[in-house]
Amino acid sequence: MFVAVRYTWGEDRVFFLDEEGAQRSLPRGWTDAADPDPFVVLSAGRSWLRVVDLLELVGLVDSLAGGERGVVKEILP
Repeated sequence: MFVAVRYTWGEDRVFFLDEEGAQRSLPRGWTDAADPDPFVVLSAGRSWLRVVDLLELVGLVDSLAGGERGVVKEILP
């Protein structure tokens, strides 16, 4: 059961009661109480991935390839 949204531990958190009646909380961004992502709103569903997510993927692929730069090349506009 939903209880409240409060600013705690440096972030907005959603507080709720679990099945046993204990109060729990999650970051608000993990729930449907989060504000819509501005990128998603502006892109109007035209893109599934954000640039920041793609750059993070590049770093992951590079680290899996033994840290060799140049395995995935960054394309600048």
